[in-house]
Amino acid sequence: MKKILYIDMDNVLVDFASGISMIPEHLQMEFNGRIDEVPGIFSLMKPLSGAISSFARLSNKYDTYILSTAPWENSSAWSDKNLWVRKYLGEIAYKRLILTHHKNLNSGDFLIDDRTSNGASHFHGQHILFGSSEYPNWDTVCNYLLG
Repeated sequence: MKKILYIDMDNVLVDFASGISMIPEHLQMEFNGRIDEVPGIFSLMKPLSGAISSFARLSNKYDTYILSTAPWENSSAWSDKNLWVRKYLGEIAYKRLILTHHKNLNSGDFLIDDRTSNGASHFHGQHILFGSSEYPNWDTVCNYLLG
């Protein structure tokens, strides 16, 4: 039986800054401090370097799911995240997207996340802090989980 691996989206699979750069300046100013509430922003984002190939490699060894949070005040984010997964990950991630504000309620062995919020710090498996000095990029994460 494969171990369960959860992977966050924003700043882990998805390059959040790539979406911000596509938003007109007037919207950036209007949504200052809450940029994730801009309607459609999540549909503009590109994959983070190495994310797509790493997801595929990890899916061969682990029972892999995407575990993400969508802003409550941005209803388009919920559908945009689904469309992003379909576009960039395709069949390998079919029906493997979980959107929640309580990541700690999911049972699993590993969670790759760049933050400790939304229950990540209370996840019952191992939290791999993406972007940290120990796991700064996908190469280091894959070396650890596949090594």
